[in-house]
Formats: sequence, structure tokens, C-alpha cells
Amino acid sequence: MLMPKRVKYRKQMRGRMKGKAYRGSAVTFGDFGLQAMEPGWVTARQIEAARRAIMRAIRRRGKVWIRIFPDKPVTQKPAETRMGKGKGNVEFWVAVVKPGRIIFEVGGGLPEDIAHTALRLAQYKFSIKTKIVGRYEQVGGES
Repeated sequence: MLMPKRVKYRKQMRGRMKGKAYRGSAVTFGDFGLQAMEPGWVTARQIEAARRAIMRAIRRRGKVWIRIFPDKPVTQKPAETRMGKGKGNVEFWVAVVKPGRIIFEVGGGLPEDIAHTALRLAQYKFSIKTKIVGRYEQVGGES
């Protein structure tokens, strides 16, 4: 699973997810992409499950790019623990995703129907709404 090799601070605050993603909102590497429609946390497990679903669907044809990385630690306190005594331990890692962000890209001579099938299978793995976009289908016209 994806996680940073090392971080400057072991525990982070939760933060806010306001606004749209302007960086990383265009399909730049492949031909089709999976774009987030709402803000949320995407866990490392969800990214890996989606990657496996895509790889199974494309069967070693084409190429896959993962455009997000889980670099935010999420802490949890053990069950049935009293309040206080500090922050909990890091349990898993998440990527903060804003609306418009491209999560996955597929391309490299992959037929359109197979690309759509692969990305549709990946959509089911996420807890946020996503849509499949082509290279020139984003808002703002051709680039």
C-alpha cells in the first residue's frame, strides 16, 4: 500500500476541504481519467483496490497513472478508551481530494471501451462521487 517513507511530523490535524482543485484537474498523461466530483479523503486501501481493479480490466495492455498520493496520517484512539491522554496512534493514510482532481489516468493505446470499463470498476472502490473524463472533455475546452 502507498504511504510516505518518512514525514516531518508524525501526526497532523484534520484540516478543511474547501474550494475546487485547480492543480491536477486535467488529464495530462493518459487518454481517459477518473475525476473527483466531491471533496473527501481517499484511503491508501481504496487507491490500491482501484488500481488492482483497473489492472485486472486492462490485462497488461496500456498504462496506468495514479495521480494522488496518501500523505496525510489519520489517527484513532482504541475502542472503549476514556477521553484525554493525548492523540491516538496513526492507523492509516489518506489523500485529500478536492472536486475536479484527477485520481487515475489510463492510456497508452488502450481501446476506449476497455478504458471506460476499467475506470467504471475503479469508481466502485471510492467513497466519493467520480466521473470518467477524456483528454479533451474537461471544463475549459481543449488544451
